[in-house]
Amino acid sequence: MRTLAALVVASITLLACSQGQESCEMNPDVAKVTAPVQLERLEKPFFQIKSPADAGQFVQQHPLFARHFLQSGQYPPPGLATTLARLATNVGLQKLGAQADSTFTTPALEKQLKPMFQYIRYNFPDFRVPPVKTFVSGLSQDVFVNDSLMVLSTDFFVGPKAAYRPNVPGYILRRYTPEHLVPTVALAISSKYNQKQLTNQTMLGEMVQFGKALYFAEKVLPCTADSLLMGYSDKEMAGVYFNEGKIWAHFIEKKLLYTTAPFTIQKYIGERPNIPEIDKTCPGRVGAWVGWQIVRKYMNEHPNVTLKQLMAEKNTQRILNESRYRPKVNRGRVS
Repeated sequence: MRTLAALVVASITLLACSQGQESCEMNPDVAKVTAPVQLERLEKPFFQIKSPADAGQFVQQHPLFARHFLQSGQYPPPGLATTLARLATNVGLQKLGAQADSTFTTPALEKQLKPMFQYIRYNFPDFRVPPVKTFVSGLSQDVFVNDSLMVLSTDFFVGPKAAYRPNVPGYILRRYTPEHLVPTVALAISSKYNQKQLTNQTMLGEMVQFGKALYFAEKVLPCTADSLLMGYSDKEMAGVYFNEGKIWAHFIEKKLLYTTAPFTIQKYIGERPNIPEIDKTCPGRVGAWVGWQIVRKYMNEHPNVTLKQLMAEKNTQRILNESRYRPKVNRGRVS
């Protein structure tokens, strides 16, 4: 028989993976939205490069990609061509490229991207789906998004069996799996619409800003687990939900919401393996997670507010006040 503690963890993990998600059945109105995916795989022509001259031709054939992703204007053409030729002929990168190609097939990528684009265009009719390029960057940049181009460096997201993996700490590395690719893209796209106050930024402002980004991602990827959007393990996800009241109490008791000290804000928002100021088991970026819960509560209290209106709202104090966010403190802890 499973222990009571195990049952608690299991039940909260289920909650963590489903809270805030809508039915996976697409809204018929969303299904009517046209969002064609123009997907081009650049890995094949890239790995056909054998010399700097070949690399120069590659750059000329893909000017938009070269300008935005390779930042060709910042380097002398011979230098960029030499670097590309060196990467394309690297045996290790070729192996990683083959793994990325088999992990992310064109039909599978299109199937994942199209509904996300449909949800975005449903909520933001002015959104123009950019051309999508896949590439093997040599683990230099994971995702690039702007109004005219999207680049997915699939080599970042191959997962634990990859020949080479990004050189980042383990708590960040676990976010580089195939399942995390599209959530990473959604969060990147959110910045186009996520308005913020540009001066005198407070802890609360940063929390809500990240919360709006996560809420955007959950609405355009309604079948995606919270753990994938947040980048937490299932155990961490269960822990923060169970201890939500204690986490919020820490922010209140320590008078952190209105601090403008960048170092203090980064402790709770930035990349860290944990936040010992709260508890040694509290995962990093928990301030962003709390901001997400505030935004969720605000939207639950205001069902007539659209996603577009939420993303345009800069008054984070209003969002907090009108959310009526008051999580209860649970007794005990999830371990």
